[in-house]
Amino acid sequence: MIKLKTAEQIEAMREAGRVSAKALRKTGELVRPGISTLELDRFAENLIRMEGGIPAFLGYGGFKGSICSSLNDQIVHGIPSREVILREGDIISIDVGAIIGGWVGDNAATFAVGEIDPKTRRLLEVTEQCMWDAIDAARSCNRLGDIGHAVQSRAEGAGFSVVREYVGHGIGRSMHEPPNVPNYGHKGQGLKLKSGMVLAIEPMINLGTHRTRGPFEDHWTVFTEDGSPSAHFEKTVAITDDAPIILTAE
Repeated sequence: MIKLKTAEQIEAMREAGRVSAKALRKTGELVRPGISTLELDRFAENLIRMEGGIPAFLGYGGFKGSICSSLNDQIVHGIPSREVILREGDIISIDVGAIIGGWVGDNAATFAVGEIDPKTRRLLEVTEQCMWDAIDAARSCNRLGDIGHAVQSRAEGAGFSVVREYVGHGIGRSMHEPPNVPNYGHKGQGLKLKSGMVLAIEPMINLGTHRTRGPFEDHWTVFTEDGSPSAHFEKTVAITDDAPIILTAE
């Protein structure tokens, strides 16, 4: 069942969103060649706790990190490790969330590690714009298909592909609530969007095929089938009678 939030509850979610956004921004500022994904994870966890929050990912379904750190052809759910060292030319998706007052914030961005090749740079730029297009479509006069169509048309128009198996989601007192929010679809189709819905909108776009493989031994990390790079951007957004409100903002 979709849980609509009141204006007061949406306001209460802003603090979880603020801390999540700060953790993402500050952790992203540390991205550089030579740093391990475990160092990034420990930094994010400490920041969230210093802000009075609880890392939303740590222990969720048995997950061992406070961030998901997904490199290059890893689409989502990469597990932080002291053995994974960032190198010049890599890209890394950092997905992080915080719980404040029982409410959850969730956001992600993909960062370049030093200089990256032009095609991959373009992938990051287009994926971020896909997110902004989707957020603009998250209005009470629209439907879920409008959000997915906004992502799909931008991504495929640029020659990239949209991941099908993993989608955005509702969010509130739980990390994942109904409805699922696909990054593909048709205008005017699907569930009608209503004021009070809070959604984690998160395009996952691949340079090559949309097909995925995994997870394998670690039971979490998902890869592109063809080994091509993947980018991921996400914000927590509240639908209102007016413009959508980005809750993961500092």
